[in-house]
Amino acid sequence: MDERKLLMRLARGASANVAFADLCGLAERLGFELRRVSGSHHVFVHPDIPQLINLQAVHGQAKPYQIRQLMRLVERYDLRLDDKQ
Repeated sequence: MDERKLLMRLARGASANVAFADLCGLAERLGFELRRVSGSHHVFVHPDIPQLINLQAVHGQAKPYQIRQLMRLVERYDLRLDDKQ
């Protein structure tokens, strides 16, 4: 899914039925970097944010509470999509 469309959808609060791969791609476009994978936990870091974000897949879908956590960081730190595709 296009990251801009996904970000707009998530900003409206629609956090159900989001593909895990799409959420990981969005996190990376927002400047997060996958630091490590431990089992199903994918830990992302951002150079300007002291907080880690942990994402997990359940049957290929992202967990809604983790989506909300990511969106809170987007709002708090005014993160924008980078220009590279």
